[in-house]
Amino acid sequence: MVTLRHMNSDNNTDKLSWWQLTLFGIGCTIGTGFFLGSGIAIQKSGFLVVVVFLLAALATLFVYDALAQMTAANPEKGSFRNYVRDAYGNWAGFGVGWLYWSSEMLILGSSLTAIGIFTQFWFPNLPLWLLTAIYSLLALLVVILGSKGINKTENICAIVKMGAVFLFIAIAGIVLIKGTHGINTIQASTARFGLSWTGAMKGLLYAFYAFSGIEVMGFMAIHMQNPKEALKAGRLMLLTITVLYVLSLSLALLFITKEQLTPDKSPLLLALSIMGLPILVHLMNGVLIIAGFSILVASLYGVSTMLVSLAEGGDAPPWLANRKGKKQLPLYALGVNTIGLCVSIVLALVMPSQIFEHITTAGGLVLLYTWSLIVASYLKQLQPSISGQLKSWTAILLILAAVAGSLFEKTGRPGFWTSLLIVMVIILITWWMKHKSERAKPA
Repeated sequence: MVTLRHMNSDNNTDKLSWWQLTLFGIGCTIGTGFFLGSGIAIQKSGFLVVVVFLLAALATLFVYDALAQMTAANPEKGSFRNYVRDAYGNWAGFGVGWLYWSSEMLILGSSLTAIGIFTQFWFPNLPLWLLTAIYSLLALLVVILGSKGINKTENICAIVKMGAVFLFIAIAGIVLIKGTHGINTIQASTARFGLSWTGAMKGLLYAFYAFSGIEVMGFMAIHMQNPKEALKAGRLMLLTITVLYVLSLSLALLFITKEQLTPDKSPLLLALSIMGLPILVHLMNGVLIIAGFSILVASLYGVSTMLVSLAEGGDAPPWLANRKGKKQLPLYALGVNTIGLCVSIVLALVMPSQIFEHITTAGGLVLLYTWSLIVASYLKQLQPSISGQLKSWTAILLILAAVAGSLFEKTGRPGFWTSLLIVMVIILITWWMKHKSERAKPA
């Protein structure tokens, strides 16, 4: 998941074509949420994970459609923050801004943990907290040294990630054709994993998490030559990654068993290992680490930019917007976000076996709350036709199903209560800010 890394980039972003936005969206979306989070989705949903990913893709499309239509009608730098504010007032803009920042901080911790887990594949004796601390320091160092190369690096890593998934699909397909696999294998896989609709609800959140990133395309859409083409760009992006996700997971399911999967194992790596291809296993693991670290760096830079944006808009302490040095780095914002990284390190020290699932659950839920507000703003502002309303309510119902699914299992509840706590804190602060503002008005 990549955040607003291009917002303060060069002037080329002022002339984005629709296909460039498509590539940008693919790079924003394919990440640790899919490479590692899909394993949790498979564990909970079994063979129905394919259906679950299709449902998540459908709901994501409807959410993005709502955002793209609001962008086309009124291109604004603040994107959905502004749309929520326009629909429900300044207090709502304040709340959704901090809600999104909170989700990004949790997703940042999730990405950091995932990179540590991938590294433990090579160095199993190194504790997770130590690896997360090392990667945190390296990411901070890269951001502080300068952001000139971040954009180019991200574009290269996006191609690497897509290439890795394509490679897996090709290899698994060849092994399947040359081996004794076929319809019997599919039947055996269905029997191994089972078919449970309750399990499908449990896995829906993690499927949604693999599609996180569409809201970033809303920020970038204002830099297009024609913002009205954002809808076309998003649809092609979602079609591309949905095909990649469904094909790769369907093939992986033919080689692995439910018992072999744990929250700290990537299903793609596990499938390659079962195929007896150790060189490709190590190659893929290296790709996942590089790709994950690139997302970590860009996300850290981007979430700091978001914090600066909140400060500049009067929704955060003004000193957070201060920039220092020749490179005009948001050091105060980086400092605040570093505290969030430290929390991830402490969590990795306290509960290393379940940290990824807990952080992913909380971050994914908070992000879904933000998506719900995007759809709600769309319904109020544009007052769409019956078709648009049907799509919007379908997305909201699927989001509610994902939220409810996190309560069905013991391991999902800590993330749910954490997300609820975050929402309650933001609501209280928003109420206090609103009350303070009303009291400051002259009688």
